[in-house]
Amino acid sequence: MEISDLAAAELTRRGDPDAFRVLVERHSRAVYRLAWRMTGNSHEAEDIVQETFLRAYKQLKRFDGRAAFGTWIHRIAVNCSLDLIRSRKRRQETSVDGPENGGLSLPASDPSPERSVQSAQVRELLARAMQELSAMERCAFTLRHHDGLGIEEIGRALGVQPNAAKHSIFRALRKLRRSLEPALDSAKGVV
Repeated sequence: MEISDLAAAELTRRGDPDAFRVLVERHSRAVYRLAWRMTGNSHEAEDIVQETFLRAYKQLKRFDGRAAFGTWIHRIAVNCSLDLIRSRKRRQETSVDGPENGGLSLPASDPSPERSVQSAQVRELLARAMQELSAMERCAFTLRHHDGLGIEEIGRALGVQPNAAKHSIFRALRKLRRSLEPALDSAKGVV
C-alpha cells in the first residue's frame, strides 16, 4: 500500500525512519534534476540533493501540509541551489567552458563536422547566457521550462508572488533569446 506524502511526513515526525525513505525515494530525482539545471554540475547537484533532504528532515515539523510536499521540497532545493551559486560567485568560480565546469550540455542531432562545431558554440553560448541570468531568473526558468511547474507553484517554490515568478521567467527568456539569437540565425544556414 502506497502512503501519501503527508502521511509519510507525519510518520517520520513520529520516529518512523522508513517513512522518510519513502519521501526521499519519491522526490530525489526531481530534486536532482532541479539542482543539476541550476548548477550544471552533477557533483554539485548530488550535494544539493543531500543537503535538501537533510534540511527537510531537520525542518519537517514546519511542513504543515498546506502546500504539496513536492512544492515544499522544491523550495528547499531552490534555497540550497541558490546558496551554492552565491558561494560559487564569492569564490569567483564562474568558468562556463562545458558541462564539467558548470555549463549545460545540448545533444547534437547530426554528427557532421559543421554541426559539431556549431553545437559546441551553441553549448558555450547557452552556458554563458544561463550564467548571466540572476539566480531568481535561472530558478524560475528551470522550474517552468525543465520541470514543467505552473506559475503558482513556481511562486510558492521561490517564495514570491506569482506575478514576480512570471516576470522572472519573462526576463530570463528575453535575455536567453538575446544571447542566443546570433547562433540561431547562423544555424538557419547550416542544416
